[in-house]
Amino acid sequence: MLESKYLKDNIENIQKLLTIPALRNFETKSLQKLLRLSKIREYEDGERIIREGDLDPWLYFLLVGKIRITKEGMEINTIGRKGEIFGEMRIIDSMKRSASVYAVGKTICLAVDTSAKNRLSAQDPTNEKLDFLLLLYRIFAEFMSIRLRATNEELITAKKKIKRLLTKI
Repeated sequence: MLESKYLKDNIENIQKLLTIPALRNFETKSLQKLLRLSKIREYEDGERIIREGDLDPWLYFLLVGKIRITKEGMEINTIGRKGEIFGEMRIIDSMKRSASVYAVGKTICLAVDTSAKNRLSAQDPTNEKLDFLLLLYRIFAEFMSIRLRATNEELITAKKKIKRLLTKI
């Protein structure tokens, strides 16, 4: 893995963040906060980004490439859409990582260090910090809702298939 230093909150970096669909609703102040918590990480094909069971504080936005998500060695999904968030469940529930994530081909991510909240504290009024966190959680909720709907569809399809197979027995 190649990793940058924490990013600077300059206009060039903010403009790059605005190309990520999930971040288009952020105000400039919020994007500045996000940049101060973020690094760019590059991974090679097959390299592990997240290990199931870990307690790391990183949240990721996919910038380039694809990721493969596995649980107990079984593939769950492959994601390749720019701006897709992953690693958010650990941030929301503080439990161990529920799955592993691997790079598929060369993959570049914006990695947000959620343990570095103190990088915001000294500089930002409480209301602005809360607005930033609320917007971040709204993005989490939107992505999780989309994923839950897809999971529901897969579950219904699997149940129908099982029902058909049981009638043949």
